[in-house]
Amino acid sequence: MSADFTERRIKMVDGQIRTTDVTSVPLLDAFLSVPRELFVDESMRELAYIDEDIRIADSASGPRYMMEPSPLARLIQLGELSSHDTVLDIGCGTGYSSALLSQLAASVTALESDTELAAKARAILASQGCDNVSVVEGPLAQGWKAAAPYNVIILQGSVEEFPEALFEQLAEGGRLVAIEGEGNAAIARIFLKSDGVVTGRRVFNAAIRPLPGFERAKAFEF
Repeated sequence: MSADFTERRIKMVDGQIRTTDVTSVPLLDAFLSVPRELFVDESMRELAYIDEDIRIADSASGPRYMMEPSPLARLIQLGELSSHDTVLDIGCGTGYSSALLSQLAASVTALESDTELAAKARAILASQGCDNVSVVEGPLAQGWKAAAPYNVIILQGSVEEFPEALFEQLAEGGRLVAIEGEGNAAIARIFLKSDGVVTGRRVFNAAIRPLPGFERAKAFEF
């Protein structure tokens, strides 16, 4: 079965990722080497390489998903990671995204709000030798100030708004990449911090599942 998963991994990279303008060789190599099937429940492993978000938990705050390979790859490429970067991976789930990032950056802080998901992430990442990843638990929208500042912050799901706390945790020259909005109207955005000022721009459309905890406060209506 392992050989079968290897073939599926190659097909995922060639059919889902390369075809969406992902050209970074180190990033493609990471997707080819990280066994995505290990980061989902055993009953779901046959679906590990489909081009859809995969449900991984029913958290108290809302359902959680592993992001579809193509938008995940495009987001990571947008962050332009280097081997010297420190990364905050928000909503790491079972740790798949953190395993990818661990091959591209100096260190990864994998933030998770769900205790069971965090435990799974620790176990799987340890089994894969991802020694430069630290899994921490806390509210996702607050980031993880203890290890800040970060060169790159990435959010594993779409959001309605970006808390100021996350921008404060960016290093000078740092990048935050995430998808804003819902459904087909959602847009991938990159924010850059320069001279203490954060500016953002729209990059591409991507429809992925939401990351709980980033909902916009409901306005009071008369």
